[in-house]
Amino acid sequence: MSVRRLAEEQFQPAAFAFNAENATWAEATIRKYPAGRQQSAVIPLLMRAQEQEGWVTKAAIEYVAEKLDMPYIRVLEVATFYTQFQLKPVGTRAHIQVCGTTPCMLRGAEDLIHVCKSKIHPEPFERNADGTLSWEEVECQGACVNAPMVMIFKDAYEDLTVTQLEHIIDRFAAGKGADIKPGPQVDRIFSAPVGGPTTLTDDIQPIRFTDTPAPAKTEEAAVPPANAAKPVTDAPETDTKLKTPATAKKAAAENVKLKGDSADTARPVEKEAAPAPASVMDEKNRPAGIERPETPDDLKMISGVGPKIEATLNGLGIYKFEQIAKWKKAEREWVDTYLKFSGRIERDDWVKQAKALAKGGEAEYIKVFGKKPR
Repeated sequence: MSVRRLAEEQFQPAAFAFNAENATWAEATIRKYPAGRQQSAVIPLLMRAQEQEGWVTKAAIEYVAEKLDMPYIRVLEVATFYTQFQLKPVGTRAHIQVCGTTPCMLRGAEDLIHVCKSKIHPEPFERNADGTLSWEEVECQGACVNAPMVMIFKDAYEDLTVTQLEHIIDRFAAGKGADIKPGPQVDRIFSAPVGGPTTLTDDIQPIRFTDTPAPAKTEEAAVPPANAAKPVTDAPETDTKLKTPATAKKAAAENVKLKGDSADTARPVEKEAAPAPASVMDEKNRPAGIERPETPDDLKMISGVGPKIEATLNGLGIYKFEQIAKWKKAEREWVDTYLKFSGRIERDDWVKQAKALAKGGEAEYIKVFGKKPR
């Protein structure tokens, strides 16, 4: 990766500040991140500064650093690492990014680069005489099926030929880039086949989105005589129509009645955790257990505890956050060995999580860890 440095002092403005619209946007963007995590807004703010000024200036980097209470060097590291940030002035009307990755190169990207060199400047990142145009070669921009392509600011221009790119450059140079429609420059819709669809062109019946499917076409069955005997079966009469989500509860209740069971048997019954073997329960460092309380805590709120592990803990008599919060080192090591975790309890810090949840539930957890429990 090439070394990226800020532009020379002669190009740097004395100061930077967001305009009124962008300042309002920046405050709203920062508020999207939880307390203590506002520095995560560094990339969005740098991008908005680039969109406002055309490139990322030294003053803009310092402004963003102060706004997010970050060391200047940290914001500088972000700006110089990501190639989406332009660190020197680019064309005021168009900065053309030519994709030079394999699919585009195989379909003529090298010829497009020659066009940029001849019509803008022989060197990338250098502006034309008027300062209105510049160009660079970039990595894959994600439209390989429509190669070759270029990006101009936020718009992609695809399926290009030398003549088409020359025309696009001329229109932007004249300040009429809005006349060019972004996207494929050939007869195709987005990434569909050139010239239109080639398969599934016959009339297709629309999909029905109803509770009951459309009746299948079948040959008309013979109507039995009025006095025909009704067939006898061992099974009781039931509704054989296809059940849908709208009638599922009713159908389930009917099925329960047919089986002669009570309605309670249709509900899933929470399984009691299997108690640990007596030999395990008597071991010295096993954490003390309790009888199952009426309202056990949801131990799955602790990161690293899933339904299976929660059931195993319940089998040891562990039902409350406050129990885990009191575990000493020997008890933690015993549980870690019993669960065959190889250090997960310490890595995920179950005790600290349990203390926060026991003290104030989800609100306290967010206060301590800066995020919601799982």
